[in-house]
Amino acid sequence: MNAPIGRRADAMVLPQPYLLFLGDTTEPSFAKTAFGLADWAADRCVGEFGVDGCAVSTGLPRMTPAEARSAGARSLVIGVANQGGIIGERWVAALVEAMEAGLDIVSGLHVRLDSIPALAEAARRTGRRLIDVRSPPPGIPVGNGRKRSGKRLLTVGTDCALGKKYTALALHRAFVERGIDADFRATGQTGIMIAGGGIPMDAVVSDFEAGAAEILSPDAPADHWDVIEGQGSIFNPAYAAVSLGLLHGSQPDVFVVCHDPARKVILGLEDFVLPSVEEVVDLTIRLGSRTNPVIRCGGVSLNTSSLSAGEAEALMAAERERLNIPVADPIRGGAAFAALVDSCLA
Repeated sequence: MNAPIGRRADAMVLPQPYLLFLGDTTEPSFAKTAFGLADWAADRCVGEFGVDGCAVSTGLPRMTPAEARSAGARSLVIGVANQGGIIGERWVAALVEAMEAGLDIVSGLHVRLDSIPALAEAARRTGRRLIDVRSPPPGIPVGNGRKRSGKRLLTVGTDCALGKKYTALALHRAFVERGIDADFRATGQTGIMIAGGGIPMDAVVSDFEAGAAEILSPDAPADHWDVIEGQGSIFNPAYAAVSLGLLHGSQPDVFVVCHDPARKVILGLEDFVLPSVEEVVDLTIRLGSRTNPVIRCGGVSLNTSSLSAGEAEALMAAERERLNIPVADPIRGGAAFAALVDSCLA
């Protein structure tokens, strides 16, 4: 990641480089933390480590904790964000092995590392640290809805784990490359690990979600942009509360809808059909206008990782014509992504 990422003065400093832990994951979408770090902080990752049954890879070298420590790693990062944010029973021995090899453990899961007796005992015995990233700062206020100075962009989605973080990072980098004063504002564990600071929105008590989003993107100069990482989806039966609080508190001037065209149902909730892009645009404007009456859609970010280059280009062209707004895949870049950036800044 070449573009600088804004961080607060009190941003946590994590022990780097990392060994990425994939557990026994078989679903790539649940390993989004590992993929995010491998894609956006590869210079701070020495390798990956999984246990029996792991069928996912970031493409980094497979290493044992001892091999990673010899290669310079200082911590093992749990790279899995599973449903419920739990530590699998089969992971515990591997995490103890990492501490015995000299690595601290970094986690963005909901469960606190020191709540696992075997991990707490191993930390005491080895002198290694258990670092929980998903800890919101104290004293978060209730949202007040006051209009703040500066400009804001929020990525929203038709579902979880389909590109909101990547889109925000890519847009932030594009803004900076154009000489625009911009900060990336992280709202999830992976973004915080990449940026070095932020607020884990899904660990904030619901009454304070909007307030957390307000302090995450404070008053700023008129030409400054905060590019805010979205969370969940306002259509997701499990996570809509986080998404709505973030929308109201962020007061975005512009939002970008993120969508995976290969996905037909809500991830992990297969009884619920994925909403259409049009439904997300409509509801985001109706709900978001409560705190920013001039909110608008800057375009659509498609995750075309399951398509060939030709298929992706054809789909993006068709969607641009159908929706009459810019449509691009930020990872593929090109003229389509430049047009999306133009629209966001217009």
